[in-house]
Amino acid sequence: MQRFIEKALEKVHLLDKEAIKQLLLDIARENSNLEAVLDSIHSGIIVCDTDNIPIFANKTAERFLLFEYSEVYSQSVWVYIKHREIANFVKKTIAAEETILERDFPVEVKNKYRIISVSIMPLVQKGQIRGTIIYSEDMTEKRKNESKLKRAENLASLTTLAAGVAHEIKNPLGSMSIHMQLLKKALKDTSNAKIKNYLDVIDEEIDRLNKIVVDFLFAVRPMNIEPIRDDLNDLLQEIINFIKPEVEQNGIELRVLLNRNIPMIFIDRRFIKQAVINLIKNSIAATQKNGYILVTTDISEEGVQLIIADSGHGIPPEYINKIFEPYFTTKENGTGLGLTLTYKIIKEHNGDISVISEPGKGTKFIITLPVPQHELFLIHGKCCDGENV
Repeated sequence: MQRFIEKALEKVHLLDKEAIKQLLLDIARENSNLEAVLDSIHSGIIVCDTDNIPIFANKTAERFLLFEYSEVYSQSVWVYIKHREIANFVKKTIAAEETILERDFPVEVKNKYRIISVSIMPLVQKGQIRGTIIYSEDMTEKRKNESKLKRAENLASLTTLAAGVAHEIKNPLGSMSIHMQLLKKALKDTSNAKIKNYLDVIDEEIDRLNKIVVDFLFAVRPMNIEPIRDDLNDLLQEIINFIKPEVEQNGIELRVLLNRNIPMIFIDRRFIKQAVINLIKNSIAATQKNGYILVTTDISEEGVQLIIADSGHGIPPEYINKIFEPYFTTKENGTGLGLTLTYKIIKEHNGDISVISEPGKGTKFIITLPVPQHELFLIHGKCCDGENV
């Protein structure tokens, strides 16, 4: 088409009014077809001129980058990108005249966590740079599959070690604990405060080591999930009543909004309770005084959603894909197994768990549990009928 236009322009002075009109119609039709093709692909494309002003953006780019559409663009491209982290990345990269491929950014769309990969490269025409191309792609499923494969490999390695750990560590710990109690009993009447303090410290460390071993074994052993048709809201209310005093003791507000329209689902209360408590305790550790923790339930196309959000310090982007891996922890005394167990519990329920976090603003864990076919229904014209506890 480009060659045709160039040849036509060379002879435009020879064309009559109707021929010029037909030529313009042909060009407009071809341009429309090109835009339709670009709007139909599943990748986002923004093209900028040498002044960094957008000259084209397809609909996918508008959706991925929260790009603001305009009939006429008059400002630099980053002004129209409403996702601030991506906008700053684009601005810095273009200013540095760099080419960067596949930089991942977490993006939240309707309570769904998506990973958008952004690439920035020069627009080259006839050997000269004529502007910039900003290419974006949804890498959520690919990154999830990569993470799942890595977690599966890690859990397989842990399983191999489990039997040895059980014999070599747990049994001696049990023996040490028994003899520690005997030693305390023998020194019951001693007035030496230092000796009593030393014994208490040793006893606490034995208990801590024993807990690590138990968590480790639990993480690698097959789970005996026995799900029954149950009320998730009822279970959550039980958990809230249990953990609310601990949350309030830390000066944190506990907010609860339960959608009363969610259907009954198949869950094992023991394991779901453990997963939820793990997440809430993580939120307690991450949230400062006067902050909040929010527990909500809702229904989506994928199933019943349980969301646990907080106003804590958040998770750095480079850690997002690692938090469910065994032994990964940012806590000084953490085992790195809590979120691994939570992930495993949700997967054993054929569910899914994702996380959205922004440093300094908080973290949101989204658990989706499947709804049995006979429980599926559509809720029309109803909003969340919740209760604040």
